[in-house]
Amino acid sequence: MLVTSYKLASSCIDNLQLKLIMINIKLIKKDITKLEVDAIVNAANTSLLGGGGVDGAIHRAGGKEILEECYKIRNKQGGCKIGNAVITNAGKLPCSYVIHTVGPKWNNGKSREKELLASCYLKSLEIAIKHNIKSIAFPNISTGIYGFPKNKAAKIAIETIKSFQCVEELNVYITCFDDENYILYEKLLKIKSEK
Repeated sequence: MLVTSYKLASSCIDNLQLKLIMINIKLIKKDITKLEVDAIVNAANTSLLGGGGVDGAIHRAGGKEILEECYKIRNKQGGCKIGNAVITNAGKLPCSYVIHTVGPKWNNGKSREKELLASCYLKSLEIAIKHNIKSIAFPNISTGIYGFPKNKAAKIAIETIKSFQCVEELNVYITCFDDENYILYEKLLKIKSEK
């Protein structure tokens, strides 16, 4: 497993007191279904019923418990809209939660894809804070069958995570399954690998 870290510290004024906001971004090359973090993010489809790629891998590894909760969400709100996110238990996965987000299909930038992809990261982070999640792992959302250019998607992911504001420390794992994505994120974060 390859791991590199990037620490982002910023400040905000809250009740006239200066507070330090710390987001630790960690870049790792590993199967997201094997991570022992509070939550992993699933690059889901609008049906929430599993599919190919990371979505299928998470559903297979997590078992029927995740699917059962996804059915409950579908029955209540009809699935998950593009750019939005929902949370379920993690079933048999080593994490506690799965945050399912639906990324946009790439249409040459003509259908608000960049805005919708940024929303996937933002909504997932907001859910994490709401559920007191201290560590969250993201896959490369929309870069598989949805065809979002990997370099554009990675830049949006990093910019959105860096701009997110929270009042407690949050560990964010960018999880890459292959060397191509790992190297891409490594360059964007301007970090040296511990290879």
